[in-house]
Amino acid sequence: MIGVTIQNNENIDRALRRFKKKYERSGILRDYKKRTAFMKPSVEKRLSRLKAARRQQKAIMEME
Repeated sequence: MIGVTIQNNENIDRALRRFKKKYERSGILRDYKKRTAFMKPSVEKRLSRLKAARRQQKAIMEME
C-alpha cells in the first residue's frame, strides 16, 4: 500500500504530487493495464520488435 505522510504546515498539493510520483514509480497502473487482457507471447514479441524498429528509425532520422 502506498502512503504519504503530511508534514506540519505542508501544502496538500505538494503531498498529492509526492503521492502521484510514488504511484507512478511503483508501476501499479502499468501492471494493471498489462494484466487486463491476455496477450500471446508471440504477439508480445512481435510488438516489441516493431517498437524497437520504430525507435531505431526515429534515432536514424534524428541523426540526419
